[in-house]
Amino acid sequence: MKTEYNKPDWDRIKHLFKLGIFASLLALIGGDMVLGWGTADMSLTGMAQYFSRYNGVSDTRIFWAATLGMIGISIETMCFFGVYRVIAACSERYAHAFRAGLIGMLLFGPFCHVVCCATIYQHNAIARINPDMAVEEALQFAKMFLMPVTVIFFVFFMVMNIVQIMAFAKGKTPYPKWCWVFTMLTGVFDILIMKLAGNHTWAYALSTGWLSIGSLITFTGLLLNAAKVVERE
Repeated sequence: MKTEYNKPDWDRIKHLFKLGIFASLLALIGGDMVLGWGTADMSLTGMAQYFSRYNGVSDTRIFWAATLGMIGISIETMCFFGVYRVIAACSERYAHAFRAGLIGMLLFGPFCHVVCCATIYQHNAIARINPDMAVEEALQFAKMFLMPVTVIFFVFFMVMNIVQIMAFAKGKTPYPKWCWVFTMLTGVFDILIMKLAGNHTWAYALSTGWLSIGSLITFTGLLLNAAKVVERE
């Protein structure tokens, strides 16, 4: 069945990819790196060591990280409708499944980021009053508010990325099949690489932004290959 997406509007798709690159950088730098810039106290263990990297994060930084991250994530997620248009050009079935995951990402992604920032704020606020209770209270806050939204977000995240990989790998898009590599899941490699880098401010900051880095790779890779696809058509 023919739809309005059977013939892709490449100018609009490339515009979405370019805007997605900008939004990914905004979320990465303004949202994730501003929050994650710090080092851990290696004399501590477990979650106490994890939260120690945020001890030097001011309330102002948390505010800007939450605000800029929320804006950046919202825009970058909407820009994935460019990927939806690409899939819809060849497969309505995969496009509908991708859109379902994408809508869930749009609803819960920015919210999840803000609650992450709120958890750090909770930890630091309690630490100023009673340092011994900070980690315990932050974990309790995370269990009650962060974990539920994260689980829901992760379900939609996996649906969107698995469908995207399957659609590209099976040739259900105008792109070459090997372009399945351009998904948000590539950001996982950022976590692994930064973990090997050690206890450095920039390493923790970049690992905090693994989702935005995955988006940045996706939009950049698909934009760079769009010209070849258009020529082939």
